[in-house]
Amino acid sequence: MTGGEAYKQKLLTDDALDAAIGAYLADPSKPVAVEVGKGSIDVAAAVMAHAYTVEVLAREGVTGPQQRNAVKTAILLATV
Repeated sequence: MTGGEAYKQKLLTDDALDAAIGAYLADPSKPVAVEVGKGSIDVAAAVMAHAYTVEVLAREGVTGPQQRNAVKTAILLATV
């Protein structure tokens, strides 16, 4: 199951997703995991596994919303 499938099934809430994104962007060196049912998604691992997200976060001049959307995409595509 992916994060997106869990989101559609309401196993991953907007609040949990927003909190995980915010925590990761505040300090990417700290471990952040989002709970999904009986599993979890390691946000840093999800980001590193998604080339587009890595590229967006490394680019200069990227806005906060662009960063948030890139991390959200990585989480929703990650496997639980």
